[in-house]
Amino acid sequence: MIVVENLSKSFQDISVLRDWSGSFPDGAVSCIMGESGCGKTTLLRILMGLESCDSGCILGLEGKRKSAVFPEHRLCENLSPLSNLKLVCGSHRSRQELVQDLEATGLEDCFQKPVRELSDGMRRRVSIVRALEIPFDVLFLDEPFRGLDAYSRLLTIDLMKRRTVGKTVIMVTHNPEEPALMEAVQTIALKK
Repeated sequence: MIVVENLSKSFQDISVLRDWSGSFPDGAVSCIMGESGCGKTTLLRILMGLESCDSGCILGLEGKRKSAVFPEHRLCENLSPLSNLKLVCGSHRSRQELVQDLEATGLEDCFQKPVRELSDGMRRRVSIVRALEIPFDVLFLDEPFRGLDAYSRLLTIDLMKRRTVGKTVIMVTHNPEEPALMEAVQTIALKK
């Protein structure tokens, strides 16, 4: 279990999180929802170790391997989707496994195209598959399905659920359908 106790974070004079406490069960999906600006992404960034908190503590993340899908794609634009995946997984996964994961999200026709030639939704799916290829214990997702059409979203969610069995997933979303689609065990509502 990941436990957050009395977490606070301010940017200059603006308090984003104030004495927030909560927990995320191991091996399950937790969704964080709330209005824009209520601290969802800040909480995720603190949990990932990319941002420091002003006060409070986090227990249960020590020694855990992390992977993430960020709001921006963070792909190597001149490389193909397959090459982007190989960069993060090395020999951990075979070429065939990587191709199968790309195909599972509907990306069967673009393995060798440079990422810069792909649509935003295609890039999003490559970013998601890339995060799944890294050996991880905890997967952090910040609006992972943003920009995907309904069919691509369902394909990608299906792959994600298969690849995260027994893993801890912490997801930020604005879409009220996504916690149920991801079979979340809890939805946490953050407020401003």
